[in-house]
Amino acid sequence: MTLLASRTPALALAAAGDTGTIPGPALATGLAPRLTSTVAKEYVHRACHAEVFLTGSEQLNETTFSVSAQWPRAHTFFSTPDGTRHDPMQAAETIRQAGLYLAHTRFGVPLDHKFMMWNLDYTTRPRQLLIGAKPTDLTIEAALVAQPRRTRSTVDFTLRTVVRRGPHLAATGYARFTTVPDSTYQRLRKGRHGLDLPPVPATTTEPMAPAGVGRLRPCDVVLSPAGTPGTWHLTPDFRHPILFDHANDHIPGMVLLEAARQATNALSSPVTVAPTAAATTFHRYAEHDAPTTITARHTPGEDQDSLTTTVTGHQHGEPIFTTVLSGQPDHR
Repeated sequence: MTLLASRTPALALAAAGDTGTIPGPALATGLAPRLTSTVAKEYVHRACHAEVFLTGSEQLNETTFSVSAQWPRAHTFFSTPDGTRHDPMQAAETIRQAGLYLAHTRFGVPLDHKFMMWNLDYTTRPRQLLIGAKPTDLTIEAALVAQPRRTRSTVDFTLRTVVRRGPHLAATGYARFTTVPDSTYQRLRKGRHGLDLPPVPATTTEPMAPAGVGRLRPCDVVLSPAGTPGTWHLTPDFRHPILFDHANDHIPGMVLLEAARQATNALSSPVTVAPTAAATTFHRYAEHDAPTTITARHTPGEDQDSLTTTVTGHQHGEPIFTTVLSGQPDHR
């Protein structure tokens, strides 16, 4: 039986006119194809390979880099309700990943250092977010400037990005963050460091309906009614595989950005708004075990055809973040 099994491939090769010989390097013709993979997930602080959007980088000069990225045609979270466009917030996540990746790989920030994000802004071109017949390949020109503090192990970074889809401008972004050693972070967090499993949010209200916050799936909703117009409780599902990709001792900034987007839609309902631009300032950490209140109000903007909304989050009466979002309302 062993002989018959081993002869089958050889017979098949002979029938196909193949000698069965595997070409070695000397017999290979032409250049080897250029292979592509995502960057290591540890560099962008992700636990799941599928949530890594960067594919590589090269240095252009002392502080400027070219970073390549790819967005899948379909994503379980970063998608618009009609499924025809990439979610503008995917640009924010890609910009965030670019800053972390370059800080680690190009500026030598150790993997065990902690990152404190102070600002994260993005502006997108809706036409360049249309989903095509293949995954969306992007090129990011990223200017990252490092300013070490006195200890030199704590570094302040500013990041400015220009995101292109082929020759076309797709988005721009800005981020400001600080990297600190783990020992410094533990002192700053005063015992909260290492709290991996957050408690279940304390609320008796049901989450908002997905359609009322610009979402399709109930599991993606992060807000519950607070009983006051323009005000909601932050009640995300801590088991969400994207928003809580890995254990953390505070609520991630991307969850707060999502809360701002949903609050904008809740305030505008039944009109749907996909914010094409947002500017966020993070004032302090959002703790797992503290009630979080989200408030939203429409504010004047530069573009009369665009809807501008200012969203704030508070814990114990103190602001934790402020986001100003703008986008075209959809009256369908």
